[in-house]
Order: sequence, then C-alpha cells, then structure tokens
Amino acid sequence: MVQQSIGRFSLTLAWAVLQANLSAADLSVQPLRRVSIAEAHQAVAVDAPSFYAISNRTIARYDKQSAKQLVRWQAPENSGIQHLNSGVVVEGRLYCANSNWPTKPLKNTIEIFEAKTLKHLESKLFSETQGAINWIDRHQGAWWIVFAFYGDAEVRHTKLVRYDDDWTETGEWSFPESVIQRFLPNSNSGGAFGPDGRLFVTGHDHGELYVLDVSADESELKHIVTVPAPIAGQGIAWDHDDSGILLGIVRARHEVVFMRVFHSNRDLP
Repeated sequence: MVQQSIGRFSLTLAWAVLQANLSAADLSVQPLRRVSIAEAHQAVAVDAPSFYAISNRTIARYDKQSAKQLVRWQAPENSGIQHLNSGVVVEGRLYCANSNWPTKPLKNTIEIFEAKTLKHLESKLFSETQGAINWIDRHQGAWWIVFAFYGDAEVRHTKLVRYDDDWTETGEWSFPESVIQRFLPNSNSGGAFGPDGRLFVTGHDHGELYVLDVSADESELKHIVTVPAPIAGQGIAWDHDDSGILLGIVRARHEVVFMRVFHSNRDLP
C-alpha cells in the first residue's frame, strides 16, 4: 500500500513537472482501447475496478478489464431523472449531473448512487436559474459544477461554480472566448480535473480537449491549449487509479474510449 501511494505521488509529480509549460505541440492523446457499450450516450465515469456508461435515464457499470456488464440501473417511470449528463465516483458513491433540459423551467439535481450496486441514494436540488447542470467533479476538497447555457446569445453565461461540502458557493468562473467559439452552437458538455490540477473540458461535438487553468485571482478560466482527442465531445473522466488515463465516449458509435494523455512523446508509466 505504501509503495502504491508513493507510485501515484510520483506520477502526479511527473505530470506537474511535465506540464509546467504546455503548448499545442507538447500535449498529445493516444487512444488505447475502444469498447462498444450500449449506454455510452452522454458520459463515462470510472473508479479502480469499473467504468460507468451514462445515458439520459440509464447507468450501467462494467468491469474495467473485461468490459462485462455488472449491474444496470434504469430511472423509474415519471422520475425527475430525465437527462443525466456526467458522473464522478468519490469514496464509493457515483455523483451524476442531471437536468430536464431543454424543458423550461429548468430543474437541476445531483443524483447520488452507491457505485457498486447503483442503488439510488439521494438527490441534491439546485436553482433552476443557474443554467443546465452538465458535469460535476471533486477536486482539492471541493465540488465543481458547470451550469451550461446554449446558443449564440446565451452560451457566454456558461459558468464553472465551486462549492464546499455544505454546498455553499465559494467561487465562480466564466469560459474564455477562444473556448466559447469551439463550444458553439452548443455549450460545455464535460469536464474533469487532471492529475496535474488543470481542468480538461469538452464541448458537445468536436474531438477536442480544452485545457484550462483555474486561478483564485481571476474570474475567467485561462485557456492553455486545445488538444485533438479520439472522442466526440460529451462527458469525460480521469482514471485516478492509473494516472494519465482519460476516458471519453463517441456517442454516434456507442463507444467508450480509453486514452493516454502524454507530454512531448514521453508516456507516463
């Protein structure tokens, strides 16, 4: 266990050093594996033994190595769970962003499941005025959520909001124009903090990752680099048990894609 901890610390440190001065030529994405998964429609989440394919009203847990389906959950009829957008596994629980988009007024929730069994545990309600909840992540002891707006006139209202453990807002950031232009005509779809602490986000359609810095001293995220990736937007998830591995989906083909992100052709172990 001590050796594992040291190994993961070393990998994270390597990321921090290697990505200190990113440029478009430095960062690359290598596809490792593609798996046909029926539920790969909105996003993918991941933990040590499993990955979780997320559709609007369905979640399925799969063994990470064999891709065998282990358990599947379907939202009950007339449920408020209408449009699951992303997921992150934290301490044995799967947290999923959910909205009723494009219905108005908007209704936003975080839906919480026991990761192993996909038993639904609780819902956390958010304001309908914030925009549509599109993704959630856990980073530096806080919750991070994006509320998305759509279309030329509204997309610039899309924002990243940070919350403490009592779900009190502690920070808010807008997206830079260079990234907004790639989101259009839709919005930010997925996001997750990488092992170096930078934020990786996607739009709805393009096979690209937008790498951003989040500064406590700024109200706008800083666009570091855009990296081509073998996905098509939608929700992404870092495998924090295998540093440097990122999962995404190709919705049109119902694929989950495993990728390795590396720096200047120096692959991480």
